[in-house]
Amino acid sequence: MINWIALNTEEQLQELYQSDKVAAIFKHSTTCGISNMAKRSLERMSAISDHDYTIYLLDLLRYRSLSNEIAQRWNVEHQSPQILIIKGKDSIYDASHGDIQFDEIEKYLVAI
Repeated sequence: MINWIALNTEEQLQELYQSDKVAAIFKHSTTCGISNMAKRSLERMSAISDHDYTIYLLDLLRYRSLSNEIAQRWNVEHQSPQILIIKGKDSIYDASHGDIQFDEIEKYLVAI
């Protein structure tokens, strides 16, 4: 199961940036069919896993400035949908669109 945490403040980004823990951010456009499919796929695959996962969920339509800040801080090109696995100031994995595969990101998520 995925425990989605709404990412909607600069303070949350700052905490993630200064943390030494691994975290996941899913950048989601609520009006995009591909983004909705990617989110549902993550939820479906996590439901058959033995683990629970915590992933920050960024609504791109409401918080575009935070998305831009993410791209700048972690030096990744903005995409939607997009998943980032970060550890402090480092982006250790990112994927977008059809490249978002639960099997790939689960390796990082188990460590969270």
